[in-house]
Amino acid sequence: MDKLDANRRSENMSKIRSKNTAPEILLRSLLHRAGYRFRIHRKDLPGTPDIVFPNLRKVIFVHGCFWHQHPDCREGRVPGSRREYWQPKLARNQERDATAIKQLIQQGWNAMTVWECEIEISHEDLLNRIKMFLHPMK
Repeated sequence: MDKLDANRRSENMSKIRSKNTAPEILLRSLLHRAGYRFRIHRKDLPGTPDIVFPNLRKVIFVHGCFWHQHPDCREGRVPGSRREYWQPKLARNQERDATAIKQLIQQGWNAMTVWECEIEISHEDLLNRIKMFLHPMK
């Protein structure tokens, strides 16, 4: 059962953004301080990746654990109430993510997903993982 009434829940949900989320801005800041330059939200690429490194042909998606159903996270679970609504909705997000990554690969791009919970844990470890993704031989 939802702890909020319908109007309050609607107000909360209307404030959720798909671009320029706090985790995305934090990751962009980390990358910029590390000397990386990139583009954001390239609409001409499948899935409109959050961070794009055009010269390297690599993209990073910053996914919210709930909205994209992170399997290794407590937040990545279907709510107990209104499951008949949430399950198909969240499954569509996962299908859309998989399709976008498949299309990017077919176009010669490499994609990486960074989960919201990963950004909150260790910035140094995350930055090292991204460096390995961007420059695998270094």
